Amino acid sequence: MFIAGFPAGAWGTNCYLVAPAPGEECVIVDPGHQAAAGVEELVREHRLKPVAVLLTHGHIDHVASVVPVCGARGVPAWIHPEDRYMMTDPEKALGRSIGQQLMGELTVGEPDEVRELTDGSVLELAGLRLTVDHAPGHTKGSVTFRTPAAQDLPPVLFSGDLLFAGSIGRTDLPGGDHADIMRSLTRVCLPLDDATVVLSGHGNQTTIGRERATNPYLRQAAGALENPAAVRRGM
Repeated sequence: MFIAGFPAGAWGTNCYLVAPAPGEECVIVDPGHQAAAGVEELVREHRLKPVAVLLTHGHIDHVASVVPVCGARGVPAWIHPEDRYMMTDPEKALGRSIGQQLMGELTVGEPDEVRELTDGSVLELAGLRLTVDHAPGHTKGSVTFRTPAAQDLPPVLFSGDLLFAGSIGRTDLPGGDHADIMRSLTRVCLPLDDATVVLSGHGNQTTIGRERATNPYLRQAAGALENPAAVRRGM
């Protein structure tokens, strides 16, 4: 599997292009603020053909470039239905004080084709197999995408703003809930194999094993279980 990524725009939101190999079809994960140029550069450099945009949630720093990116390639965007409204109403999603600061500089809206994600569904796109896990807490419609292990490669979790290296996503914006994000960490992250590579919405790459050992929130989630090892599973 081939993954190329870059931090985009004012918030440094990680955008990823994922393909079986260079020169093949790909999916684009979270084209955020000012991401369109970076996407086009990677598409040209690695001779990729985008077939879909996948959104871990609806905050503007993750979806700001979805219209131009989808429009340039004529591809659909996938998002959970509970976050779909955020593409056209980021002020409501972020709260008035934050949203008003952004509305003057951003063009919002939906691409021509939007498809909705459901918990546990498996997307077969661009020769990839991606499992969708609904992971509310940062937003009501937050999801993660995970790939299985392949040959000598570990599984990969695109965690959005659920799990970061050393931290988790904020829960103080509209739709956020700390209890929900802790439940999502328990249900979505704790069962994964330690070798799982975590590619999050912000910051550096990490692994489930590293976060299980050092991330205070994941440690808290594990400590709440009577037998954390019993829920671990491979992919």
